[in-house]
Amino acid sequence: MRVSAWPSSPAKLSAAQRALASAMPPLWRPTVGARVGGCFVCFERGETGPGRAGDRGWAAAAVDGDLSVVGGAAGAPYEAGLLALREGPLLAAAVRALAVSPEVLLVNATGRDHPRRAGLALHLGSVLDLPTVGLTHRTLLAAGEWPPDEPGARAPLFLGGELVGYWLRTKRGRRPLAVHAAWRTDPETAADVVLAANGRARTPEPLRNARRAARTARADVWFPHVADSSNRGT
Repeated sequence: MRVSAWPSSPAKLSAAQRALASAMPPLWRPTVGARVGGCFVCFERGETGPGRAGDRGWAAAAVDGDLSVVGGAAGAPYEAGLLALREGPLLAAAVRALAVSPEVLLVNATGRDHPRRAGLALHLGSVLDLPTVGLTHRTLLAAGEWPPDEPGARAPLFLGGELVGYWLRTKRGRRPLAVHAAWRTDPETAADVVLAANGRARTPEPLRNARRAARTARADVWFPHVADSSNRGT
């Protein structure tokens, strides 16, 4: 089962998430040199609160030197567990605007670590028909001890007794990343993809490039000709 459109209300999204969580698409397995893409969205800085419907947003996607940036409006206020309503269409548009399609996509969102086991990273993969991996700084509901302070070390993340991802250490002395199984990926594959795409920084290059592009597009609107350097070294 996969979906081709985004739900228009919290109730419809919740129903879609439950259906996606029970789907059993064939697992994707990486090959040597697989194209790993990344996508990221950011929104205008609001006066108060986490975000409202209609906030201006900028989404970017990156893969193998190809980059796309699209602008639009947030489809809903921010609400944990319902992120697809706010960000999904913008992220999908950015990925579809790439000249070259990635073989697997890193998404700044959770996958199986979700109240209905189908976070935005998983939902986006279904809409795009692309294997996806979620990558966040913190978990949503899952819990687990951090791994040893060694590059490549991983420690399991569990939710209700189910393995849904890993804490993954990409750099010595830096906080580990939460890596989430998502669309057509299991926890082991998700962690392997992140390590394969990792460069000099803590965040893998495809996601880091997309993040920089989205934030730069926002900065060009708010502060023309001033580059955004807030993500350097992370």
